[in-house]
Amino acid sequence: MKSLDSQQQQHIFVETNNIRLHCVAQGEGELVILLHGFPEFWYSWRHQIPALARHFKVVVPDLRGYNDSDKPESGYDLDTLSADIRGLIDRLGYTKAHIVGHDWGGAIAWHLAQKFPEKLNRLAILNAPHPQRFVQEMASNLDQLRRSWYVLAFQVPGIPEWLIRQNLKDFVHNVFQGQAVRKGAFSAEETKIYQDALEKPGVLSAAINYYRQMFHPQRMWNLGQKWEMVNVPTLVLWGEEDAFLSHKLVEGLDRLITAPFQLKLVPNCGHWIQQEAPQTVNRELLSFLRNSSPSLAVT
Repeated sequence: MKSLDSQQQQHIFVETNNIRLHCVAQGEGELVILLHGFPEFWYSWRHQIPALARHFKVVVPDLRGYNDSDKPESGYDLDTLSADIRGLIDRLGYTKAHIVGHDWGGAIAWHLAQKFPEKLNRLAILNAPHPQRFVQEMASNLDQLRRSWYVLAFQVPGIPEWLIRQNLKDFVHNVFQGQAVRKGAFSAEETKIYQDALEKPGVLSAAINYYRQMFHPQRMWNLGQKWEMVNVPTLVLWGEEDAFLSHKLVEGLDRLITAPFQLKLVPNCGHWIQQEAPQTVNRELLSFLRNSSPSLAVT
């Protein structure tokens, strides 16, 4: 890796877990890793990077399969994706990091906190359900099943990515601006940037493989197992009007977390919380990540 000017955003490539991840990095100090969701890439954190970089070393990877990162045929299960990020922390020369995840990045962040708690300082989750809780709700909550119809559609091999590719411009517009509560968060220029990233060879298949791995028969067995607790300080920020995720998914989270826990609901905000309400998200993240006091409360 090349040396970084901490005052400017730098694009770097980091070898981890037998793949190469493209990352954007800025700042210096304690490490903060921001993990994006579907169908995004590092750009979804564009409002947070400079704000957090005034106090931290911020590194934002394109997750496995996305944008300029490697796109192997396999490895889209949570164990492998979490190992990617664990290796990223090590390769950057750190023993621990603050992990912030949205959507699929949040699922990886939950899993990291359960499997590798020693690698985390603090955990921040943005509109991302606990993975086991999400699958449970899919099976028992008709409202969540209705919201997540696309997850089931993605299980069909080949056809979803072909259909999306034929209508990519409309798909990107509908997913982002169409589902946002604060429509101004996505200009035509910004949606075109997402479209260009999704047009890169292999990206759509890789992105959809995240969902296929979630419901792979070999991984469904662990849903009935006792859930592993999260024992790192945790903040959950949740846009209240999320079109994709039921409000029930935030209920009872405190029973999964043995460390200090804080839940904050953001009104008049949809799923794309860090892009729809960037100032609120930046303020809450900075307050949480810079606060060394363990006395967080549920709100």
